[in-house]
Amino acid sequence: MTILTSLMKYLFVILMLVFVINDYAYLAHRDERKKKNNLHSQICIMYLTVGLGYVIIMANKRSLLSVFLLVGIFLYFGVTLVCYRLIYPRASMLLVNNMLMLLGVGFIMIGRINEMQALKQFMIASAGTVIAFVIPVIISRMKALAKLTWLYALLGIALLMVVLALARISGGARLSITVGGITIQFSELVKITLVFFLASKLSRDISFKSVVIATAVAAIHVILLVLSTDLGTALVFFITYIVIVYVATRRPLYPLAGLAGGALASVAAYRLFGHVRQRVTAWKDPFAVYDTSGYQIVQGLFAIGAGGWFGTGLFRGRPDTIPVATKDYIFAAICEEFGACYCICLLLACMTMYLLIINISMLIRNRFYKLVAIGLGTEYAFQVFLTVGGVTKFIPLTGITLPLVSYGGSSVISTIIMLAIIQGLYILREDEG
Repeated sequence: MTILTSLMKYLFVILMLVFVINDYAYLAHRDERKKKNNLHSQICIMYLTVGLGYVIIMANKRSLLSVFLLVGIFLYFGVTLVCYRLIYPRASMLLVNNMLMLLGVGFIMIGRINEMQALKQFMIASAGTVIAFVIPVIISRMKALAKLTWLYALLGIALLMVVLALARISGGARLSITVGGITIQFSELVKITLVFFLASKLSRDISFKSVVIATAVAAIHVILLVLSTDLGTALVFFITYIVIVYVATRRPLYPLAGLAGGALASVAAYRLFGHVRQRVTAWKDPFAVYDTSGYQIVQGLFAIGAGGWFGTGLFRGRPDTIPVATKDYIFAAICEEFGACYCICLLLACMTMYLLIINISMLIRNRFYKLVAIGLGTEYAFQVFLTVGGVTKFIPLTGITLPLVSYGGSSVISTIIMLAIIQGLYILREDEG
């Protein structure tokens, strides 16, 4: 089994590399037949990757749950692919393939560490995908979405106020509330409502007054998150606001003023919140505070270093020594057992998702939908940057999860819904064409 695991780690890297090559070959090709071949190749790689991963998990854990998960994931992949082709024949199947591949990597790594969490992740992803099948119809059919400006604002603010009032403190921040045994992180859903509010407000009016109003509402969102000490999500909201305002107005003064205000707010957060100072201290020299706030960072760095270029192989690393390895630090766990080469390819797959979203936003004519696509794409890309940057000690840790890969129900569902919205915009773009 040890020899098999050692050989498999190289095969995993090759499979992910071929998957990414197919990503960019698809984007480069004009020939529809070649594009279909790229998609079919990716589907085979998805099944092979998850199948091999769970064979190793079953061999090590000897659990019937792993068998159930493997069968369930295969069915989930198949049903999702077939339903998209039947219900939305003009959907972007490249986007679907990348979504499923990232989910598959998460299923493997989470299942390797904690099978019950993998089961929950699978069930949540399945439920989120069922919901997502309705979203493209809503996007392409409901023309009134662009007019619900203040409904988006009020809904987002109300949800954040509920979190502020009722959420339990986790890691120094108020992140989620529990209803009937189900934990919900409302800020993940507010990521979508904030983008829709900004797009609705600025697609119709880019006067100074309109920008000030949009800024005030976005500021209320950010302030509520700051009061909840959910500073990672607050940063995602802030950057998204900056990008949407600049794309809508094309005036550099607005984002420059916003960045200046953000810099001052960062200094204020450092002064006001003790856990922010702890994270900055740990970022500057985690070994000096290894016994306290630096432990997670150091363990993550050890894991990345131990993995090298090709990883230790599944079950030959120690991801269990990394705190919250299935959530904030899943990238470090993947680096350890799959290797840096694999993780570089994983990031390239994430970049493909972003490029697809931006491509859709650039080609769509409706200003509201164009800003929605840019906003959602920015949130996705910046969340990936914050996660990887924090784990690799490039930036201070923010506690943000890696979309689709990390364990977390609210994050997975919101990301699947965001991608379903993008699918709706892709279909709408073709209708315009």
